[in-house]
Amino acid sequence: MALVLHSGDGNKNAFKALIAAEYSGVKVELVKNFEMGVSNKTPEFLKMNPLGKVPVLETPDGAVFESNAIARYVARLKDDNPLFGSSPIEQAHIEQWIDFAATEVDPGVAWWLYPRLGYIPYVHVTEETAIASLKRSFGALSTHLASNTYLVGHSVTLADIVLTCNLYYGFVRILTKSFTSEFPHVERYFWTMVNQPNFKKVMGDVKQAESVPPVQKKAAPPKEPKAKDAKKEALKEAPKPKVVEAPEEEEAPKPKPKNPLDLLPPSKMILDEWKRLYSNTKTNFREVAIKGFWDMYDPEGYSLWFCDYKYNDENTVSFVTMNKVGGFLQRMDLCRKYAFGKMLVIGSEPPFKVKGLWLFRGQDIPKFVMDEVYDMELYEWTKVDISDEGQKERVNTMIEDQEPFEGEALLDAKCFK
Repeated sequence: MALVLHSGDGNKNAFKALIAAEYSGVKVELVKNFEMGVSNKTPEFLKMNPLGKVPVLETPDGAVFESNAIARYVARLKDDNPLFGSSPIEQAHIEQWIDFAATEVDPGVAWWLYPRLGYIPYVHVTEETAIASLKRSFGALSTHLASNTYLVGHSVTLADIVLTCNLYYGFVRILTKSFTSEFPHVERYFWTMVNQPNFKKVMGDVKQAESVPPVQKKAAPPKEPKAKDAKKEALKEAPKPKVVEAPEEEEAPKPKPKNPLDLLPPSKMILDEWKRLYSNTKTNFREVAIKGFWDMYDPEGYSLWFCDYKYNDENTVSFVTMNKVGGFLQRMDLCRKYAFGKMLVIGSEPPFKVKGLWLFRGQDIPKFVMDEVYDMELYEWTKVDISDEGQKERVNTMIEDQEPFEGEALLDAKCFK
């Protein structure tokens, strides 16, 4: 018998087990045609969980309910699963952060979100308390993540899976950019996690809430008709159905709006040709690739930008710094058609500096990139003046990964193409 997870689509608590299964190589099937309020009220379901709550995992040895317990069960099906850490202290820290996600993050999100959706009565004071509690929790989490890519150790653990899933409803339903921007390390962490392949396979594309849901006004219950009125109504002749005229013609669906960059005048620079030249040049890089770049470059159709990370003092751990840059490049994927970039991690000892060079279509950094990629705000952006030979040479050295760079060793160089 395969493992069967009883839950509807999009349930963040079901995500925990499904993501753990992806990391563990365990097959878990999500039950088909699950209908909340119907499927979980059947005698068969209530036999598995008398409370009628989801998710429930059906196994050959019996049912398991409570989402964290289900995720632990799935992960334990793989021997020596790294999701549980590699030492007793790591295992303890994983459990610590799972408890943190359950007792600090989940209630804060729930007591802010659910009253606004009408699930429980809305009380303004309760909401203020929930927001203050959530800010306190995010502050503690941000402090930890300032020097850690993951919650525990150097890779994804069950703690990351549980916390990210508990953050999910918050980010997609109520935690707008104006709230989360106070906690850039939490932002970086969440977007890094949800863009991991195993997370993305389960969650799909995740987009942040643009506004806080309005408080739902409770409709007044309909009045019960009096017995006399009910009798009169019963004696009335049933109304004749109205004839509804069909519309003459259905309105054609509106075409999907084009990206503003696609509406710019044609450019002589073909970005894919430059990317191929860059990738295929193995020797005489400056004579072939760099010269080719300037031969192709169209200053009217494209612009070059330097970026400098604003918080280099935080870059005290090499692998954390490199992972930070890697996460940034993952999130830039939405502009791959319109951009080329080089990101350098500089220095032989901490704190490490992060600097970059970007080529964008158009004369400005694309607005949709500034809006969608939160990392952009973490960098100072300076437009390159190609009439300045010093700046032009700096472009050359960054494309080439020339070392030393500005007198310092290169720890890492990444390319976005």
